[in-house]
Amino acid sequence: MTRKFHLAAFSAALLLGSASLGLAQTNTSGAAGGSAARNGASASTLGTGAGSTGPGGASGVVGSGGSAAAGGTSASSLGLGATSTSPSGSSSALGTGGSAAAANGGHTTSHSGVHGNGNNLNGQSMDQAHEPGGVWSKSHTHTKVHGDDLSSRTKSMAHEPGGPPVKSTTNSAVNLGQ
Repeated sequence: MTRKFHLAAFSAALLLGSASLGLAQTNTSGAAGGSAARNGASASTLGTGAGSTGPGGASGVVGSGGSAAAGGTSASSLGLGATSTSPSGSSSALGTGGSAAAANGGHTTSHSGVHGNGNNLNGQSMDQAHEPGGVWSKSHTHTKVHGDDLSSRTKSMAHEPGGPPVKSTTNSAVNLGQ
């Protein structure tokens, strides 16, 4: 949890730093999200992104996350990516993680990882929980930082017997290439 906070703080400082220097000519930001609930199951997602470009460089941040719950199961995942470029160089960061929990003899799986190098980073977190009888919750976040393109997508799903799964999906993207 501390690493996620530090990454979020770093990304926000990166964004605010470039804007406070008076270099920003173009600023973009946005947020999206959704939720669904039915038959005792719920799923929700949220995404956001912001970018700033100017003659001295560019910086951007993107992220998404979500959670799902049904019966005694729950799953959540999130991802955050950031990049900053200037005439003297560039740097990027990406973090992702999640969790899953199940009661009543259920089973959980949770996998997270970040791959790549330099300004080409790719991270995923896949988390799910199952209970006997067809009750389950899943959340999957995929975040990318590829040069000037940043994107993050989260899909969360939950299922209780007696109906179809509930789903929520959010996509966030920032392009600093102008």
